[in-house]
Amino acid sequence: MAKLSTQPPRLDPIRLVNLEDRDLAEVRAHDRQEGERYEGATIDGADLAGVTFSECEFDDVSANEVGLRGAAFVEVALRRLNAPILQAPRSRFRDVELRDSRLGNAEFYEANWQSVQFTNCKIGFLNLRGAVLKDVLFTNCSIDEIDLGGASVTRLSFVETQAKTLDVTRATLEHADLRGLEMRELHGLEGLKGATMNSFQVAELAALFAQQLGIKTEN
Repeated sequence: MAKLSTQPPRLDPIRLVNLEDRDLAEVRAHDRQEGERYEGATIDGADLAGVTFSECEFDDVSANEVGLRGAAFVEVALRRLNAPILQAPRSRFRDVELRDSRLGNAEFYEANWQSVQFTNCKIGFLNLRGAVLKDVLFTNCSIDEIDLGGASVTRLSFVETQAKTLDVTRATLEHADLRGLEMRELHGLEGLKGATMNSFQVAELAALFAQQLGIKTEN
């Protein structure tokens, strides 16, 4: 039987053409926006719960303490997003690209992501607890903490990305490639089943593995 290799994320290209420039401050909760470009906007404190953005582009947007509970982003490109606090639980991302952005406390618990890319982003706390992730790629990102507790993950990959802490407690992982993730601390060892790591990472985490398995090491 052929050995199955780790599958990379399957990412669909985002094609945005003939966009109409609009004022993001005019968008309200539960609105449906399609084919629009938002540039240089500040929407700090806005309530955009349940809003839907389809085939839209965001550039240089400040979105501190914006409420995006249940929001949907479909075929959307976001660049230079600044959001020290972002509340987006139970939101849906499909075919989304986020670049050159800074997120502080990013609440995406119980979200649904499919074909999502983060590139050159700095993130404080990325809460994906209980989320469903399929085909997600992080490239050249710096993250303080990633919480995948109870998440369902299929084809997740990291490239030249650092995370101080990764929590996979009770996570379900399939083709989760951690070889490009430099991490200092890991929680939920049992949740690593289905992940791919390199030998150096396994050696670095040997003390943690021994502790979790109740192994005493003495010289």
